[in-house]
Amino acid sequence: MTEMIVDGRTLPFVEGQTVAAALVATGRLAWRTTRVGHRPRGVFCGIGVCFDCLVTVDGAPGQRACLVPARPGMTVTTGEGDDD
Repeated sequence: MTEMIVDGRTLPFVEGQTVAAALVATGRLAWRTTRVGHRPRGVFCGIGVCFDCLVTVDGAPGQRACLVPARPGMTVTTGEGDDD
């Protein structure tokens, strides 16, 4: 199993998983909230159609975690109010 860094902590993942799949596999179902109402968001559609799973990957904001393949050593930052 390899690891990436999510919010400053190591997160294991299996080769072939997306960032969203790795987060869900560790029990994390939501990783941001909406600006209005602060509603929790995580993976919803899982195919890149919606924008509920947005994260910042290696400094690039607005990445859909369900489409980004997890890579060893990548840095992912989750947050609140990335969209909505």
